[in-house]
Amino acid sequence: MIGFYNYTVVLTYIGTIFGFLGIQYIVLGNLKLSLLCLLAAGFCDMFDGKIASTRKRTRQEKRFGIQIDSLSDLVCFGVLPAQIGFHCAQQKTAGLLISIAYLLCALIRLAWFDVDEEERQTHSKEPREYYLGLPVTATALILPFLIGIGSMINIPFAEVSHLLLLLIAIGFLTPFQLRKPHGTGILLLMLVGLTAFAAVLWGLSA
Repeated sequence: MIGFYNYTVVLTYIGTIFGFLGIQYIVLGNLKLSLLCLLAAGFCDMFDGKIASTRKRTRQEKRFGIQIDSLSDLVCFGVLPAQIGFHCAQQKTAGLLISIAYLLCALIRLAWFDVDEEERQTHSKEPREYYLGLPVTATALILPFLIGIGSMINIPFAEVSHLLLLLIAIGFLTPFQLRKPHGTGILLLMLVGLTAFAAVLWGLSA
């Protein structure tokens, strides 16, 4: 079979499966399980790069890793959140248009990142220290956290999730520097993720 098969890509494939499951759940109207799948996909994405860095890879393997990661991200953090926004907007025209805009912004962001990362790796073997613009994976924390917390304190974030997606989409294409989290930053993100998980789990009806 065409491709590279080793442990460095397994977590990416698992994340893609969660993304696909999340899409199916939201199509069936189950917001709770869909958001949990989005969180699970984000967790997989958080650690797949670190796992890949433990193996010495050829240039072709690295380029394959970049491409497979971005394709997975498009499913998990592009299509899935767009579907969630459309569902929560009660499938109205405004929700559809915003979801389409969000998906296109995520697609453009991922394509640009692939080009930028390949060029960066030709000049440096050091890990990336800064992102330019908001990474698409940020949606995996922002959306479940706000919807979950909102459901617990009676703020209807779910009903305006398509508007949240619009703001996130603008962040994808806005060229500001965002430091890549390390150490304490990763622990903080994990804490936010666990909080979002608990809020979605107990705050939303099945």
